[in-house]
Amino acid sequence: MDEEGSMNAAPDYGNSELEKLADRTRRSLILKLADWQDRKSWDEFYRTYWRLIYSVAIQAGLQEQEAMDVVQETILTIAKQSRKQAYDPARGSFKTWLWRITSWRIRDQFRARCKEPSQHQFPAQPGTSGTTHAIDLLPDVGDSSFEKIWEREWQDNVMQAALERVKTKVSPKQFQIFDYNVLRGMKAAEVHKKLGVTTTQVYLAKHRVGALLNKEINFIRSQEDPPRSGRKTAP
Repeated sequence: MDEEGSMNAAPDYGNSELEKLADRTRRSLILKLADWQDRKSWDEFYRTYWRLIYSVAIQAGLQEQEAMDVVQETILTIAKQSRKQAYDPARGSFKTWLWRITSWRIRDQFRARCKEPSQHQFPAQPGTSGTTHAIDLLPDVGDSSFEKIWEREWQDNVMQAALERVKTKVSPKQFQIFDYNVLRGMKAAEVHKKLGVTTTQVYLAKHRVGALLNKEINFIRSQEDPPRSGRKTAP
């Protein structure tokens, strides 16, 4: 699928309504895992990967609620397979395994659409004849352009998840200073004028929050497999 054409735009994670929908999905998921051990780890797993799964589902062409359904069903599938120890690191990376399960659940949503073909048909694609159905527009897991999108979203998700974890460990003011100085690239003097803080505070926030961010990124990358009994859940 054409990365610039058929794919929808990436979602706005700052959208408060989206955050509310994500939290409702998280609570619903945790209820479904109520009888399982280590719910805290699965809650953390959800918070780490929901944006990745949601973003890819949106870019594949699904609507917001459909994409959140993909999030929940993907994590439920991983939880069930993890219980059976279906994931074997020797057979491939967790990133690839997660993508395959995500793509299956995305296809499930397109199949559900296709049960009402009159509402989910598109004009014939160039060089083809007849009507194209929604399911035909979903790229195969091996499609090179979609692999690039998955890789990009995976790397972006590591950063976003790490930033969310950092926010809970520093003051709102420190994070705001870091946001302006590092994430938005404003000079210390500009941050001083905009936020009314000293340049010393800017440098301290840059180094303290930056160090925590690197620590969280390394932690998330070290945890790139499903929760398991006895697993460490926080650095």
